[in-house]
Amino acid sequence: MIAFLQSLIDGVTIGSAYALLALGFTLIFGVLRRLNLAYGSSILVGAFAGAAVFAQWKAGGWAVAAATLAAAVAAGVYVERLCFWAMRKGAAIASMVSSFAVWMQLEEFLALLFPGRTLSFPPLVERSVFELGPFQFRTEYVAMLAIAAALVAALEWTMRATRFGLAVRAVTEHPEAARAMGVPVARIAFWAFVLASAIGGAAAYLMASAEEQVTLHSGMQLTFTGLIAMMIGGIGSPRGAVVGGLVLGVVETLAQAHFGAAAREIAAFGLLFLLLVLRPGGLLAQDFAVREAAALRRV
Repeated sequence: MIAFLQSLIDGVTIGSAYALLALGFTLIFGVLRRLNLAYGSSILVGAFAGAAVFAQWKAGGWAVAAATLAAAVAAGVYVERLCFWAMRKGAAIASMVSSFAVWMQLEEFLALLFPGRTLSFPPLVERSVFELGPFQFRTEYVAMLAIAAALVAALEWTMRATRFGLAVRAVTEHPEAARAMGVPVARIAFWAFVLASAIGGAAAYLMASAEEQVTLHSGMQLTFTGLIAMMIGGIGSPRGAVVGGLVLGVVETLAQAHFGAAAREIAAFGLLFLLLVLRPGGLLAQDFAVREAAALRRV
């Protein structure tokens, strides 16, 4: 029982970073109604930028974090301008296909720029383990959980208590009605994309600092992890994204603890398949669907 609870605690801490990835996907999909397949590779650009700053100047955590976020946002803007802004309304499939092409382009760019393909990444905090009763806590995981929780709380406040958040929610529920009410939909979509890229950059920083390295394979991992977590929680639901990330982290950790490292991905895709069969909309999608239907009736 103690081992099970220990795995549960570790899963929640790791899942907090997954929740940030899912939130980034959800923001973009909610506002644009389009899937950004280049999301993982664009924030991987940020992680490599942070690792390069660390390798070149032995910079501290703040400088590495700033470089990671700045490069992730810059890469996100590049993707948005090329794949989404340039593709007009009704070109959802073209945007998704073009974002897949840019995914490959960014990874090839990183492969040429960093032939070694693996760079060291500074830890978030000094690694240590402390005990609380029968349970053990790793300091880097606790710090990851605290930072992720703070970012989720800040995003929730932004969405609920600011004019920008109100505009994002209006565009998410009904873009045409929002445009009729004077909301600059294109500008809101752009800044939502920037915000999603910054959140993804934070997630990439937390995950890379926990592993103390970043590789080219991380781009695919970040993309699939964010997509699976979003789909588990419910596409278009920010709270569902948080729940999906936490659930995915717990399931992967339990699978690895009981069946080995190879079982992590099997368990993740197995859970996704099971939910697609039993609850296709995700864990919290029903509430979101009801709100969306109500918004359409009000228009």
